[in-house]
Parts: sequence; C-alpha cells; structure tokens
Amino acid sequence: MNQHTLFTSESVAAGHPDKICDQISDAILDAMLAQDAGARGGIEAVVGADHVFLLGEVNTTASIDFVAVAQRTIRDLGYTEPKWGFSDQSPIKNLIHQQSAHIAMGVDQEGAGDQGMMFGYAVRETPELMPLPITLAHQLTRRLDEVREQKILKFIRPDGKAQATIRYEDGRPVGVDTIVMAVAHDEVTEAVEVRNQVIAEVVRPVLEQYGYAAKDEQIIINGTGLWHVPGPDTDAGLTGRKIVVDGYGGYARVGGGAFSGKDPSKVDRSGAYAARYIAKNLVAHGLADRCEVALAYVIGHPRPVMEQIETFGTATASPAALQAAARALLDTSVSGIVQALDLRRPIYQATAAYGHFGRREFPWEQLVEAV
Repeated sequence: MNQHTLFTSESVAAGHPDKICDQISDAILDAMLAQDAGARGGIEAVVGADHVFLLGEVNTTASIDFVAVAQRTIRDLGYTEPKWGFSDQSPIKNLIHQQSAHIAMGVDQEGAGDQGMMFGYAVRETPELMPLPITLAHQLTRRLDEVREQKILKFIRPDGKAQATIRYEDGRPVGVDTIVMAVAHDEVTEAVEVRNQVIAEVVRPVLEQYGYAAKDEQIIINGTGLWHVPGPDTDAGLTGRKIVVDGYGGYARVGGGAFSGKDPSKVDRSGAYAARYIAKNLVAHGLADRCEVALAYVIGHPRPVMEQIETFGTATASPAALQAAARALLDTSVSGIVQALDLRRPIYQATAAYGHFGRREFPWEQLVEAV
C-alpha cells in the first residue's frame, strides 16, 4: 500500500524584515572582507518601525562606514518610501564593537570560532539535489522579487512570503497540494488583480519550470485579502531568525546557529557549508539517493569532534567507503574548509536571500569530477 504524506516549506522575499537584517549583516561582512581577507566578526542587525540597530563584534583592519553600508542595503531592497514607516532614511544606531580577545585567541590558532553542530543535506528530488518544497518556495520568492524589480508587476512592494506543500508517495514527490503567497502591494490594485497577476507571472512559471502544476483552488494569495504596508513597520526583523528558511526548509535537521553576519572562522557557517558540500557530492556521484552529513566543533579546536554520515538506507556503498569518500572530498578542519572552498572573500550578501543551498554560484555547491 502506498504511503501518502504532505510536507510544507516556506521562503521569504529579500525585503522581508528578517532578510533585511541578514543582508545588512552580510553586506557589512563583505565590505570588511573586500579590504581585509582576515576580517572576523559576528554582526547582527535589528529593524523595527523606523529604526535600525547594528550590533555584534568585529576584528579587522578594514575601515568601514557601517551605517552607510546599512543604508545602501536598505535602499537597494526598495525601501525608499518613508510613508511605509521604514526606509533608507530611518535612523541607524551603530553599536558594533571589538571582538572578544578570548574568541580571537582560539581563532588565531586556526581553531573554530565557536562550538556547535552543523548538518548538510542532499536528496534526489530536484536538479539542485535539494528537497522540492524548499526549492519551490525559494523560486517563488525569487520570482516575486524579479517581477517587482523589473517592473513587470508595478503594484508589488518589497516584502513577501511563499509556502509550498508537496504530496509524497512512498517518500517521493508526486504533486503540488497547496501554494501560499503573501504579497505586499499598493492601495489602488484590487485583490483579484493581485491574485490573477501573481498566479500568472510568478506561481505558474515556477511550477512549470519544475514540471508541476496547481489548480486555482490550490493557490492562496494573501490569506487576509490585502497587504499594503511592507517591512519592519508591520513586523520587526532580526539577523538569523530565518535559519530553517536558510537551510532545508525543515526537511533535514537544523544546526545550532544561524549563518549571516559570521565570518568563515564561525563554524555555524563554514561547517554547514562543508557538510552540504560533502552530502551533495556523495549524492551527485551515486553513493546515495539521500544523505545527511553531521559535524560538530569545539571553540578554539581546529578539527570536528563529530563527523557522521546518514544515508537513510539509500547508500550504494559501504559505510567505510562513504567515510573514505567524504575524507577525500574535504578536509573538515576549519582551515581546511576555508581554504578548499575559498571562503575568505566577499560572497556572502548574495546568500542572505533565497537560501544558502541549491545555488550553483556558491563554492560549496560545486561538484568534483569523481569521488
């Protein structure tokens, strides 16, 4: 008898309050790395009604105007209208300070910048080797931002969400059950027009790209009917609050820390990237159909205290062969990850919307020729 299940994942647009914060944090990190490849930091942002706060710690020789970077990021995201209660003119309070000497002491010896556990995952559900629900959700929010930025749908304002519920039979995706989107829009466009245009320009093209379809009754646009005011005036934002969105949409286990605003010495970030790199390559080269790699580190120590591979009964090689392949793929010491994936460069703001995984432009998504 076939087993029927549903699984739901969500994504948020680049102008979502939490994503504003992630992008501010990573824009500051990128600005530091552009001047100082050895820059370190844990940078946080908080946004609310007409206010921005910058917090955290840095250790760098770079000279950065943190406030200017934050203003530029907010402006680039489309928040240029003070009437929305938040814009690039909102007051910004900079509270970033020097990194703790105790953290620096361990990192200076090429140790991990923090303790924690990380998980990487890959599965044969999409060309990206990602779970289908989070892949569709990310593509929907990306397309929503595209039609706004390219003025294909001029009524859309920054901010939005997408949610995809997928039907599974015996663990394999077989169809779309429900698509939900929240879309901020102007006051003059009627709700029915918003719905029709978003379905036509966003939902259907994305589903068709992946070989799926949904009936009108399976698509919900703006569950309350209207949404006019986007961004932090409606809902405050915080760096790192969308960790499930950033990862695998709840389909795989989640590590202990968020990614954005952290330099590669922070294994919350680099360790998660390493785990994905290993898992993706093992699946891509046919050693498993589904793979989760788990790592754990101690602050100040260079190598992980845990390295585990779980293939959920889908492996085509022995556990010893999987471990040997993983070791050949990547040295999971902190310095080994940073060097092999070339992580000390300004590539991070691009990660801070639409997920950190399943996107070919990032080094941890690259495939080796053979394992």
